[in-house]
Amino acid sequence: MSRYDRTLKLFGDDNFEKFQNTKLILLGVGGVGSFALDALYRTGITNITIVDFDTYEESNLNRQLGSEGNIGRIKVEALKEKYPEVEIHNLKITPQWVDEFDFSSYDYILDAIDDIPPKVRLIQKYFTKVITTSGSAKRIDPSKIEYKSIWDTFNDPFIRKIRNELKQRGFKKKFKVIFSSENPNCIEKGSFEGVTGSFGLMMASVTIQKILAKK
Repeated sequence: MSRYDRTLKLFGDDNFEKFQNTKLILLGVGGVGSFALDALYRTGITNITIVDFDTYEESNLNRQLGSEGNIGRIKVEALKEKYPEVEIHNLKITPQWVDEFDFSSYDYILDAIDDIPPKVRLIQKYFTKVITTSGSAKRIDPSKIEYKSIWDTFNDPFIRKIRNELKQRGFKKKFKVIFSSENPNCIEKGSFEGVTGSFGLMMASVTIQKILAKK
């Protein structure tokens, strides 16, 4: 049986060809990004560049795909072994890097980073092809995850900071984000894979739907 047999049954040959012709860049491969990567790669989108500066720590084991057996290793290098067709960049994502990196060849930019300044810069410059998520920590109910206008989000201090930064910079465009309407359940960054993974799977789903909608 073909590796992609079930994918082809759901999407058909023409759409699968779209997947194989799509080029993505994924920024951040932690609890959210690792699940997005896994779902997209298994669906047949293998032309993916992944960017992250971090190494695996023991605290990552509760939620990050690729962390098992790789404590102390550079994340993107470990993931390259699991997903051999990906391109990797081991570096920290900053606003300056966003300004200098050439994103022109990518169909979509998947933003799973948790630093506000580069997220704001990405949205400012590339909002037409950025798919971004808010923070997934502190929550336990994946049914509260939504994909909606950033201007209509609530109960999310992280995305509120991004929204305020965008307003200060005069950004008023239509832009949707993946966020949770659930009130945070703790002060520190406690996390549950049932939610962090669901954020990543939602990111993969939004990406697939955008690809299907393209003519």
